[in-house]
Amino acid sequence: GFGEQETDAEHLPAPSESSSRSDRALQDHEDETQENVLNEETQNMEKDEDKQEITGCFQQEQIKELKLYKIASELLQTERAYVTRLHLLDQVFCARLTEEAGKGMFPVEVVKGIFSNVGSIYTFHSQFLLPDLETRMSQWASTPRIGDILAQLAPFLRMYAEYVKNFDSAMDLLKQWTERSAQFNTIIQDIQSQEVCGNLTLQHHMLEPVQRVPRYEMLLKDYLKKLPEDDPDCSQAKKSLNIISMAATHSNMAIRKMENLKKLMEIYEMLGGEEDIVNPSNELIKEGQILKLAARNTSSMERYLFLFNNMLLYCVPKFSLVGQRFTVRTRVGIEGMKVLETSNEDYPHTFQVSGKERTLELQASSEQDKEDWIKAFQETIEIFQQKNETFKSSRLELGKRAPRWIRDNEVTMCMKCKEPFNPLTRRRHHCRACGYVVCYKCSDYKASLRYDGNKLNKVCKDCYFILTGRADAEEPVSGKKRGILEIEAAQVSGNSFLCGFLQYSTDRTKPCQRVWCVIPQHDALVLYLYGAPQDVKAQCTIPLLGYQVEDVQQSVDHPPTSFRLCQSKSVHCFTADTEEVKLRWLKVIHKAVIGEMPESCSPAVSQEKSQCPVD
Repeated sequence: GFGEQETDAEHLPAPSESSSRSDRALQDHEDETQENVLNEETQNMEKDEDKQEITGCFQQEQIKELKLYKIASELLQTERAYVTRLHLLDQVFCARLTEEAGKGMFPVEVVKGIFSNVGSIYTFHSQFLLPDLETRMSQWASTPRIGDILAQLAPFLRMYAEYVKNFDSAMDLLKQWTERSAQFNTIIQDIQSQEVCGNLTLQHHMLEPVQRVPRYEMLLKDYLKKLPEDDPDCSQAKKSLNIISMAATHSNMAIRKMENLKKLMEIYEMLGGEEDIVNPSNELIKEGQILKLAARNTSSMERYLFLFNNMLLYCVPKFSLVGQRFTVRTRVGIEGMKVLETSNEDYPHTFQVSGKERTLELQASSEQDKEDWIKAFQETIEIFQQKNETFKSSRLELGKRAPRWIRDNEVTMCMKCKEPFNPLTRRRHHCRACGYVVCYKCSDYKASLRYDGNKLNKVCKDCYFILTGRADAEEPVSGKKRGILEIEAAQVSGNSFLCGFLQYSTDRTKPCQRVWCVIPQHDALVLYLYGAPQDVKAQCTIPLLGYQVEDVQQSVDHPPTSFRLCQSKSVHCFTADTEEVKLRWLKVIHKAVIGEMPESCSPAVSQEKSQCPVD
């Protein structure tokens, strides 16, 4: 019985096992409760993080919107200041000088040559761009964008090409007439002394339009950086940036030229008025102190070098109370120059510059300084040689084959000195070497030509010096500065949207004259007027941007093939030979006056060009 009881006892649950199950159930309940609490806390934390993320994104959006608003505000503020500067140029300087020119004090053409199309630029900014920006900024809360405005008006910034192109010529005219005319100088000095000028010169104010377009480019780039890609204003802002960047390229070139001229003026003063320094064709490459090793002993002397694109000025410092001054000891031309690295036991960092005029043994301040000088010399020599070879290659064929003669009726002026022809005192002659039509003064030379059995033939002055190999102070150089109108008609006619003869007049009381008109592809917003298809200089240019085009109806004063270009008080009247020709011109001009590139019209162009005689 004891054994059976023991056996039955084995099947009874042990007290410890029952207690363990109860503990596990309680633990499971506690774990589940804790897990629920943790899940709830996690969810709350995630909600807090979402709230913080939403708040952070909202704050970032607010910051971006604020930055965009600041850029737009800066654009508006600078535009107001710029319009004030344009008012000073057009309504004060230009208006006052034009008024005095009307009294016969100096030519009106001088004033026009200086201020170019600044009046059109002032009208555009004061009547269009500035009012649109002011309206948009007043509505910024509902319409926070500026790209659409700039995309619509940016094409008009192409009118700056005419101003920038004329800038160098304007500076020359201003300097020339300030020195030549006391009345001219007095007017400018009087205006510059006024408070509105801020103690700045007219030249400084005239640089403002050149600097303005790059300013737009910089602000618009900053605007696009802050603008989200999916913003509806993004595409318009990018479109306007492309147009403005093209216009800014021309302005940047003019700024570099202006800075170069300022630097040349400083050098001119440091050298005590050395001739031929202030010339737009001169470009300063490098300057600095150097030591010159004496030829007869081992002593070294302090010198100063000015390396230009066409010459080296070897200078000696001199004492001065008004700033650093130098005396030019030697000019060494870049043509034929060589530079060599040398070694000297007593003097390190030496090199040699050898030219036609003189050989110099020089010592730099350090090895790096020596390498910089040698590199500057080598690059300058290489560029000079490349330009010189290009220029020489065009001369090699001269006189070897008969040229095409330019017809007499294709020119109205000497193709060399640009003086107008007349039947008595300045008759037409042909150069047998280049075929140009020149006056008697420019053709009073003879040279042997290979294509004519080396017989002596009448040639122009330029061809004479090329064929004979003689030097001349006025020998034509490819880098010689040309005026804004000195572009050959044949050159632009061959690559133009449209060209041909039109009757032209600026006054109804004056008779029309037949002129050769060209809208070149490289300058599609400008109309060039020549006396004939082969003239080497235009009579005038008309920047078309901003003009109104009027299709003149048939009347007593005008035939049905007439049309006009009008802007403010400026009126240009044209008459075509046929109605069809007039429509071709209107099609191209209608595009140009609103800043758009004219469409290619090959049939019209070819028919117009057929009027230009060819060989």
